[in-house]
Formats: sequence, structure tokens, C-alpha cells
Amino acid sequence: MQIIVKKYMMLFGVNAVEKIEENPYVLVDIVYGISFNNIDKIAMQIGIPMDSDYRIKSGIKYALLASSYNGNTCVRKENLINYVSSILEVSEDLIENSLINLNVTSEIHIVEETLDGNGDVVEWVFLEPFYKAEKNIAERLIALRDSSNIKHIKGFEKEIRKNEEKLGIELSEKQFEAIKQINDNNVCIITGGPGTGKTTIIKCVIDLYKEHKKKVVLCAPTGRAAKRITETTGEEAKTIHRLLEIGKFEEDKLGSVDIDVAPVDGDVLVIDEMSMVDVFLMNYLVKAIYLGTKVIFVGDPNQLPSVGPGSILKDLIDSKQFATVHLDKIFRQAAKSKIIVNAHNVNQGISFVGKKDYAEDANDDFFYLNELNQDKILYHVLSLCKDRLKNYGDYEFFKNIQVLTPTKKGKLGTKELNKSLQQELNPKTDEAEEKSYGDIVFREGDRVMQIKNNYDIFWEKGSKDNLRTYEAGTGVFNGEIGRVIKIDNKERQLEIEFDDGKIVWYAFSELDELEHAYAITIHKAQGSEFDVVVLVIPQASNMLLTRNLLYTALTRAKKLLIVIGNRNLIDFMVKNSEIKKRNTGLFH
Repeated sequence: MQIIVKKYMMLFGVNAVEKIEENPYVLVDIVYGISFNNIDKIAMQIGIPMDSDYRIKSGIKYALLASSYNGNTCVRKENLINYVSSILEVSEDLIENSLINLNVTSEIHIVEETLDGNGDVVEWVFLEPFYKAEKNIAERLIALRDSSNIKHIKGFEKEIRKNEEKLGIELSEKQFEAIKQINDNNVCIITGGPGTGKTTIIKCVIDLYKEHKKKVVLCAPTGRAAKRITETTGEEAKTIHRLLEIGKFEEDKLGSVDIDVAPVDGDVLVIDEMSMVDVFLMNYLVKAIYLGTKVIFVGDPNQLPSVGPGSILKDLIDSKQFATVHLDKIFRQAAKSKIIVNAHNVNQGISFVGKKDYAEDANDDFFYLNELNQDKILYHVLSLCKDRLKNYGDYEFFKNIQVLTPTKKGKLGTKELNKSLQQELNPKTDEAEEKSYGDIVFREGDRVMQIKNNYDIFWEKGSKDNLRTYEAGTGVFNGEIGRVIKIDNKERQLEIEFDDGKIVWYAFSELDELEHAYAITIHKAQGSEFDVVVLVIPQASNMLLTRNLLYTALTRAKKLLIVIGNRNLIDFMVKNSEIKKRNTGLFH
């Protein structure tokens, strides 16, 4: 409590203690991570009345913030009142009055929606930052859409046919339509599953506009997704954070809607993996785009939604305000992949269990092991990763194999799988240095993942002896995977080389930013691709065992996919198409 008082004193001076005693709930707003429930208990102990206006207002904001953790940017007013009344044990009239006052001071926004058909009106309640972010997104995208199409290419059809010949490809009717829509509109959405030709469209767009001396900028929400675009197109792609030069800010704290971002220097901007973009990242992005820039959103709305609040890609499509092309044809070459065929089947509610209708020349890139016993599943995972896959296709774990699981908990969750895989693939030796941190033992050779954004940490690439290839900068972001190169117990630091070549030193005090990544959750894998995926399907919460989670997992594998799990669980996932709807304001 003393630390909290000191922080409060910086804002309110020597009367901090008196201010806290008058309204302890203000701490919920200014101290990140502090618990509303704990502050509420303290307030009750020092005599704050249950019907205090401070308490009710804080309870309302707490409820709205808690809802955002499930992806919502707003809450239906009647549901909010019921929930707040139940947790605070106060009358609904008092909550209604507090809502009016919060709305007047713009701490929240109440928006009316008239339902189609019956004329009924629904009221939605937003915390101010969520309302402001979605309002900014809508206004900016409409302005971009309606601005002059100054990047339009005349004689488009002739140009695109020349482009086909140059690239040695033949565009499908839908692909041609997609590129035409990009040419005719400032804002365009391209959607489709694996093997439907999204990458070919991006390549054509790059070549077409570069031919006309236009600058095409590529970006994605994560480092691995950006790396994948670079590999498939041959053009550099950046993370959205790096493109916008977003520096350090309190990203987990509300109120960071108006941070400064670098403007996007380009004529055409392509954003891939749009399903991963949440409301705040989207807000930063649209702020940085000049009017007249062509913007192309590329993504698959059937994959998992963003970890953060919002439903950006789905809302933009459902709004029907922007040119949208849905790619639904699997190309002949892609149709030879059992991975791609099974992914599309799952997306349509068709199980791959017992299904055999593949092309005659289909690749042997998909295997299913029907197993229920957890110990036997673990045996398969360990033996596949240690030597069975090496014997099958010269696959080596630390180069190109990744284990995925839906859950963190249990014997087949990430926590226990990582311990088992570390013991099997990188056991303790006299030669390898290690460092214990909490219940994790980091060892030289371990595969690890960054689990929070660190904007300040220094990294280097290449050798200082060759200035042409040497790079240095700051920032490692949530989801980046690397390997422990060296542990220096004397200097109390640990060296990691990330997949994109960055070399980073972590002080031992920073190890809370890392965890093992022998096995990662499917959510963490979104936006990434791996040569080989070993997918474990254990018994877990029904909320996790969904069709879009399974679909997302299947589409992470490029060359080989092994699914291990019970057929009843898999069939349940295929049928479980219930996606918890997110309440957002952008669509409206």
C-alpha cells in the first residue's frame, strides 16, 4: 500500500493519504493490475458506504473492462446494470444514475441501436477509449474509401495480363476480380482459406504497382507473420508495431488511444493476418495512413479472433462498406495437400477422421493417430519429436518441428509438455549452463518465446565487422520465438537468438518475459507457419474445443501435420461451430 500511496502523491501531493481514504477506487484507474475486489474490501473496512457514488462508478468501469477481456468493446446496458447490481449489491436505480453521470463526463458512452424489423431500441455502453478507438477507425476508413483514387492504373486489364505473363501465372476469375477491386477502390478486403491464392494476389499487386513506380508496403501483426510474407513474396514486411515506430507506452492500461505513430510512407499498404488485429492496433494503424493511399486487408475470418478486444476483420466484412472479395477455390496444386483439403473440410463441418477422398497424387503430408490415453499421447509426442520424424523426412525438432495444444493446463497442456519435451530433447548435462527462474529451468539450447512486448530491449543482427549486413535496434514482441544460446551466471544474463536472426541479451531480472516454447498454445501460434506441426488434442474446456481453433491449428503446418487425439473429441470440435459473439460498435 505504501508504494501505491507514493505513486498517488506524485499526482496529488502531500494530501495523498486523505484523497485515498476519501475515494480508494481511484486507485483502480491509476495503478495498473490492482484488483477492484481488493480495493473494494479496503473501502468497506475504512467505512466507505456501499451506495457510494465512487464505488458504483468504479464498479461500472470494472465490469466494462472485465468484459473487454472476452473480446467485447461494449456491453448491453440492461446486462451491465444487472451484473453491477449483483456484484455491488446496490439498487439498479443507483447504477442508472451513475451511468448518466459517467456519460455526461465522457468516461463512458451510451449508444442507441435500433434493431431491424421491430423497431426496438437497444442501448450499448462503452468505456471511453473503446468508443473513441472504434469511432476513429470507422471515420478514418470511410475517409480513405471516399478520397480520390489517385493510385488508379489506367488500362488495367492489359497491364494485369502482361503481369501474368511476366510472373508465369494464370489468375483465376476471382483473383483477377480481387486485383481489379484493389485498382478501383482505395480500401479493399481479400479473404480466403489456405491454398485459395491470397499470396499470388499480393505478389501481383507488388509487381503491378512497382512497375508504375509506386511503393508497396507490407505488414502483419506479428514478427513471424511478417517473416512469412517476406519469404513468400521476396519483399520486406514489417510488424505493424515496427512500421508505425510505436515506442513504449502503457499498452495494458486504458487511455493510450492517442499515442504518436509514424506515418506510413507508401502508395499501397498490404496488411496480412487481419483476423489477429484488435481494436487498439487498428486505431494506431488507420491514424498513420495518408488519404490517397490504397489499403488492402488480407485475412481469414474463420480463424481465431484477435487476443485483444474487437472483431475488426469480421466487422469490416459484415458492414458491407468496403469492396470485399472472398476466395473460395482451392487451386489444383494446393488440392494435392491433405493438410489444405482437411482444413477446408473442417471449416465446412466435415471431419477428417475416416475420410479418404483425396486426389490420387495427394501428398502424404497429413497423419492422424486416434488415441485417448494421455500417457500414450505423450509417448507419441516425445518419440515423434526426438527421432521418428527425423527418420521419416529428415525433420529435426529445433529446425522445423513445433508442438501445438489447445490448453496450458494438464499433462498435455503447454506447461507440462514443455517440461517433458525439454527433458527429452535438451536434458541436463554438465556442459550446459542453466538458470532457475520460478518453476522454470532455462537451459542453453532451450526453445523459448517472448510473452510480452518489450519496446526498450536492445538487439543486434549480423556482425559489426560487416556494416552492410549489421543491424541494431530495440524491441522484441509478444510471440517471437528463439533459442537460448548462452547463459552467463557470472554476468547474470542470458543470450537468445530469435528466428529472424536478432541476438538479444536478457538480464536475469527480465526472465519473466520468457517461457519455454517446445509446445505452445494454438492461440500463440496464430499468424505463424511451421514446416512440421505435431497437434495434440486433449480433453479440455468446451470453450477451447471449437471448430475455428482446430481450423487455425491445421493451417499452421506447411509440409507435414500429425494430429494426435481421440476421434470423439475431434468430431466434437468439428461440430462445435459456436463462436462466442463479440459485442462491438464498429459494425454499426
